[in-house]
Amino acid sequence: MSLVTLLPFIVLIGAMFLMTRSAKKKQQQAANMRNEMQPGSGVRTIGGMYATVKEVNEDTVLLDAGPGVDLLFAKNSIGAVLTDDEYNRIVHGIEHDLKSDSDVVPDDASSLTETDAPADAASDDKSVDLGKKAAEPDDKPDDEPAAEPADEPTVDAAPAEAKADEQAKKSDGGSEAK
Repeated sequence: MSLVTLLPFIVLIGAMFLMTRSAKKKQQQAANMRNEMQPGSGVRTIGGMYATVKEVNEDTVLLDAGPGVDLLFAKNSIGAVLTDDEYNRIVHGIEHDLKSDSDVVPDDASSLTETDAPADAASDDKSVDLGKKAAEPDDKPDDEPAAEPADEPTVDAAPAEAKADEQAKKSDGGSEAK
């Protein structure tokens, strides 16, 4: 056998080794995280439930999910052990230690635009007509309504309807086909 034929197999075995090694590393980190759990720390289960650790046993964890609600979970079902700040932010909505006020998004967008003119100046602009017709200059003041264009002649729809009815009669196999 030549080296060229063995090379794909060697690469495949190497890739499998690297994938299993990284998976084992992740499993080891998760096991260490679960073993370092202490009563009072906030956790998230793999199902997405947030609770506080009440008691840690060898294979199980007793969680306090609310007033009078204690749940027994397997240690493997703990997805993440959260820091106190992160747990309080997610569960109770309490924000701690905001780094700076400039990072916070304001409630209204008016502070995001930097204009020197007051906001009322923008409302003084004339409204824009988005019609298809080109704007015609008029000598009337803005408070008078514009004259409506003359009605355009309409096309009689009766011949078109008659033609459609005639086509329908021919295609539905009426008595005329006999």
